[in-house]
This record gives sequence, C-alpha cells and structure tokens, in this order.
Amino acid sequence: MNRAVGFSTGSLAPGHCGQALEILRTVNVQAVEISALRVSELREALQALDEIDLTRFQYVSFHAPSKFHGLHEKEIREALSLVVEKQFPIILHPDAISDWGIWRELGPLAVIENMDGRKPDGRTVEELLPVFERLPEARFCFDTGHAWQIDPTMTLTQELLLAFADRLCEFHVSTVNDQFSHEPLQVASIKVFAPWLKRFPDVPIILETPVGNAEMIGQLQLVREWC
Repeated sequence: MNRAVGFSTGSLAPGHCGQALEILRTVNVQAVEISALRVSELREALQALDEIDLTRFQYVSFHAPSKFHGLHEKEIREALSLVVEKQFPIILHPDAISDWGIWRELGPLAVIENMDGRKPDGRTVEELLPVFERLPEARFCFDTGHAWQIDPTMTLTQELLLAFADRLCEFHVSTVNDQFSHEPLQVASIKVFAPWLKRFPDVPIILETPVGNAEMIGQLQLVREWC
C-alpha cells in the first residue's frame, strides 16, 4: 500500500471543515486531518465527522483545540467522544494539557505533537519525555515545520525522530516562517525534509500548507515525488 498523503482541513478552509472536505472530493488523497484547532471550530468539525462519509480515506485523524479558552479539559474530552468512538487518532498540543488522567484514558488514540518556538515546552526530546511518561501509550505526531523553525540544521529533527520512532503516528508537513505561520512547500524545503520522511514510509503525511484549490495538486506532487 502506498503512503497515505492528504491535507488538514484547517489548511484548506480554516474554520470550515465541511467546505474543506468538499474541496478534497476533487483530488486524489488518501488521508485527512479534521482540524478543530480553535474551540470555536469544534462544533462544526464534529458535525462534519458525524455527517460526512470518510470511508474513502485510508487514514483519518482529528486535531483537538490547541487552547481550551475557559472550557474545562473534561468538557473538551467529552465533546471528543464521537472521535473516540470512531477510533480516530486525536492530535494534542502538550502545553494545553493539565489533567493528564483524562487523556491517559485514550491510550494510543492520544497523539502528542512537537511544538514550535513560540511555546515554552514540548519542543525537544527533553521536554517531551515527561509528557510521554504521563501518557505512556500515547503516540507521536512529528511536525516538520515546527522542528525546522527551531533548528534549520535538522539536528532537532534527527533527535526527535530517533527518540520517538516507535510512537510515530502521523507527519505534519509544511514550512513555518519567523512569524510562526505555516507556508506552502517549495522544492528546496521538501528536499530538506524528504530524507527523514523516507525513513518511515508507512507513516501518513498531512499537509498543513495553506493553499487554494489550484495549488493543492502541486503540493501533493512535491510530496509524492520526493517522499
């Protein structure tokens, strides 16, 4: 089976998950991440998950809100019951977690993402090891852009992938600029990431590149050609 490659709904139509899934009907993708990066996006994302047939995708994951903004973690966890029922991996930002017990209950459905340079924690092996000690069954989402933004030498990339290779569940692929915004891939950037992505050919790739309909095919072609 070829590697599953697709997009985050948040990169195609931020805040409009249903619209993004309609866009994806027009392209040949095998993976999708349903994004509710903001609490305000959670209701629509869960509605799409409930109403839209996702069986054509080999791989589906769900990105939980990165900040809870006044909601208790238990409320967020309860809202994600449908995701758990469908057994889709749930991408979590480690700095958002304080009630470790409710996320530990998810077992391997909990997937921790490495953070970018804005965050005070969750960026390096040393910072992530305590997270995985608290969530011993959790898996790992490696974000290429976050690691590259912190360390363009790719040393951090090497350290993270070697340390957590046995937990890898998903790759987030894009570049991240000095303003911490995701950008579309260029040949130069995918050539930097490709040697590492090739080492894990079974791990799905989710593109977080903010592109319109016309640019989607080019982004997919870059990944499929180089990875």
